[in-house]
Amino acid sequence: MRSKSLRLLLLLIALAYIGVFAKNHSSRPKLRRSDFPEDFIFGSATSAYQCEGAAHEDGRGPSIWDTFTEKFPEKILDGSNGSIADDSYNLFKEDVNLLHQIGFDAYRFSISWSRILPRGDRKGGINQAGIDYYNNLINQLLSKGVKPFVTLFHWDLPEALEDAYGGFLGDEIVNDFRDYAELCFQKFGDRVKQWTTINEPYTVVHEGYITGEKAPGRCSYFTNPDCTGGDAATEPYIVGHNFLLAHGAAVKVYREKYQATQKGEIGIALNTVWHYPYSESNADRLAAARATAFTFDYFVEPIVNGKYPIEMVNNVKDGRLPTFTPEESEMLKGSYDFIGVNYYSSFYVQDVPCATKNITMTTDACVSVVGERNGVPIGPAAGSDWLLIYPKGIRDLLLHAKLRYNDPVLYVTENGVDEVSTGEVFLNDDLRIDYYAQHLKMVSDAISMGANVKGYFAWSLMDNFEWSEGYTVRFGLVFVDFEDGRKRYPKKSAKWFRRLLKGESNGTKQQKIKFQNKRWLFFGCLLLYKHGNSGRSFSFKTSKEI
Repeated sequence: MRSKSLRLLLLLIALAYIGVFAKNHSSRPKLRRSDFPEDFIFGSATSAYQCEGAAHEDGRGPSIWDTFTEKFPEKILDGSNGSIADDSYNLFKEDVNLLHQIGFDAYRFSISWSRILPRGDRKGGINQAGIDYYNNLINQLLSKGVKPFVTLFHWDLPEALEDAYGGFLGDEIVNDFRDYAELCFQKFGDRVKQWTTINEPYTVVHEGYITGEKAPGRCSYFTNPDCTGGDAATEPYIVGHNFLLAHGAAVKVYREKYQATQKGEIGIALNTVWHYPYSESNADRLAAARATAFTFDYFVEPIVNGKYPIEMVNNVKDGRLPTFTPEESEMLKGSYDFIGVNYYSSFYVQDVPCATKNITMTTDACVSVVGERNGVPIGPAAGSDWLLIYPKGIRDLLLHAKLRYNDPVLYVTENGVDEVSTGEVFLNDDLRIDYYAQHLKMVSDAISMGANVKGYFAWSLMDNFEWSEGYTVRFGLVFVDFEDGRKRYPKKSAKWFRRLLKGESNGTKQQKIKFQNKRWLFFGCLLLYKHGNSGRSFSFKTSKEI
């Protein structure tokens, strides 16, 4: 009787094991490279301050992120900085080989403004060592068949310009950014065919000038008493305005002097969560639209139509929203060949009364943005508390851009997920594979519904310095051992991408092997059960042979 019970228990365990396996993988859609257009570009992304390191080498000038992290380490979760980061400045050939081995078509990286212009402007001199580094990186990429997608500004403003006139708070930044961009077009434009002017201006506006948690760390006292100064009701709008004018000036000089001969394209990379109404009420629907207007449309409306979204015009009081001159509006209108979309998560939005005191750009939207409804999160949490996984949001965001903005060319310039850097996941990042599979399926659905999406960049190629979170979370397809010479180890997700880009059905081969192993376990237990019932004995022998 005891033997029969044991055999029955083994059978039940096998059934449960199969069930858990099926449950864990049933939500992972199977994808093939052929599910996307033939000319669709797959790539991965990093940024200069997050991965290059060599912050004080070869003539590079300090950026505001060097100042922010080195003077105020307490503002970074683990007190770290990007002075070494992934040491990609010295290990870029290894990184290019990883891109090639995975099979990516393109690499999206940013140029460190202060590495090529240490003082921020042409008058302060050009650092030839910085020019040489980016020439070597670009040439190495092209030698491996990987296209360089170059971002001109990914948050690391030269400290000299911050000191001189407040950086993006000063009107002078427009001409200095234009001159910096033109230098890049002159030095690299013969080989770089895709340019992004600015990455995520909204993040800088919000976290650099409202909450103060990112460089330059400005805000109103009532939002964060640790800020060194600022005004969260006015400065964010000034900075956003100058971002737009700097973008427009860079696009103008590229189109007038370089695009015809270099035959490249230029755009901007914008981020937002996607916003869903908390309820079916009309008030919450309008609130969700306002939330999008104050984040994504904030920058798209001006570069498409030369004006701010009507929701912002209506809500921002007391003349705090700057206006464009007719010449500026004309310069901005149509100042893009593509729009980059950085998407990670989605949230619910409720309508709330507008604030009457402690005004900030955030309160001007008159909304409450929350991650759960009736106690149920919109999606499972990742390593960062702001990242709730909701794949459908990327499809809805892409379709919003298509329908509201005349069907622009779109790239998903960032999309990814992190895990806490505890050492528990290491290379077996199944959550990341699920995330990419589910989001890529939604991108494919958006394309089938008419969105003009031309490419997708996974964030990020490798674990790196994640701004306010330091090295406490990891977004990489490649594990970086920060304790042992920055050695790189491809994670399971990198191998998943390699199979996808080689044309294999997404994850199918590996899943089949795993399923076959579990199927044999099931049938072995079933056979044991049957033989036990027939009165025949069975024995197992251990062996090192496969």
